[in-house]
Amino acid sequence: MPQGVRWLSTKEASTRLGVTLRSLYRFIDEGDLTAYRFGRVIRLMESDVDGFIESRRIEPGTLEHLYPSRKGVAADG
Repeated sequence: MPQGVRWLSTKEASTRLGVTLRSLYRFIDEGDLTAYRFGRVIRLMESDVDGFIESRRIEPGTLEHLYPSRKGVAADG
C-alpha cells in the first residue's frame, strides 16, 4: 500500500459520494468499490473513492433516452 494513505470511514465515504450507507455497502459487496476490514472496522482509501467517482462520469450524449425529444425545434436551438 502506498505511503501517506488517507483512510475514510464508511460514513465519510458515503457522505463524500452522496449516498446512503446501504448503497455504499452494496457497492463494496458487489465489487465496485474496494474496502478494507481492520477488525470490526471497515475503511476505504480516499484514492479508491475518488477513482470510483471518476469511473461513474457520464459521457455527453449518453442520457438522451431519459428526456423526450423536442419535435419541431431546430437542432441548433
